[in-house]
Amino acid sequence: MPELPDLDAYLHALRQRILAKPLLEIRLKSPFLLRSVTPPLEDFRGRRVKAVDRIGKRLVFAFPDDYFLVLHLMVLGRLHWKAPGAPLSQKNTLASFDFSDGSLQLTESGTKKRASLHAVAGVSGLEGFRRGGIEPLEATAAAFREALTRENHTLKRCLTDPRLFSGIGNAYSDEILHRARLSPLTLSQKLDADAIETLRAATQETLSGWRDRLVAEAEGEFPEKVTAFRPEMAVHGRYGLPCPVCATPVQRIRYADNETNYCPNCQTGGRLLADRALSRLLKQDWPRSLEEMEGFWTGAREIKP
Repeated sequence: MPELPDLDAYLHALRQRILAKPLLEIRLKSPFLLRSVTPPLEDFRGRRVKAVDRIGKRLVFAFPDDYFLVLHLMVLGRLHWKAPGAPLSQKNTLASFDFSDGSLQLTESGTKKRASLHAVAGVSGLEGFRRGGIEPLEATAAAFREALTRENHTLKRCLTDPRLFSGIGNAYSDEILHRARLSPLTLSQKLDADAIETLRAATQETLSGWRDRLVAEAEGEFPEKVTAFRPEMAVHGRYGLPCPVCATPVQRIRYADNETNYCPNCQTGGRLLADRALSRLLKQDWPRSLEEMEGFWTGAREIKP
């Protein structure tokens, strides 16, 4: 799912292309994208874009008279800038927002179409999209501490909870925790003041660093490589590959459709965190440390049929 750095890269590109430009037409290829009935999309035709902003992981297009379009890309939704009036030719294209200089097209891969578009009239209508999380790049030390310790959950869960922090998901939470050298399973209320400040710094450095990098990479072009998996990342999506800090193989915890990646040497003092599927299968044989893991796989290789 596009997170804060990716969405800010989109915002940077969109502001250069559509601010103060009239929206000529909205073409929907999939009627399931639109999740509201009032105001009708026809009411947006000809209105100029006043602002393009973000609420959490949603993009918000503001128009005169407090009209708004709220777009949630979900996991596999992506934006593309095409020539004016470009046809909706791709199979996974859901919609096009047409301007005089180009068409902003939305695609969504996969069979489950989860992206959503809401048309909203009135500023108060936006409140339902706010989950309450603070903006991590703007958070003071006090605000960050209050959000983090409001509930006693794992750091991974806290960082990805939109009621606590806005715009952080699975990918960048892995990168933040690696930079902070903290275990994803540490409970938030167990951190002392120094550790909380370390986490705040890591959060802001990671998000701002990736945002600036993605904006620079797309400078002059539209961001077309929005992905949660980048080879330059430290741990996310790099299971089994060497940690860039200590060269220890990156480990993972898998649950449902999500995966948490971490470095056991940098983050957990060499301790392996239990992977639900494997630990249930192996039970007492589940290795608890890197040394035990190496011994486990060595023994497995030595077993002869």
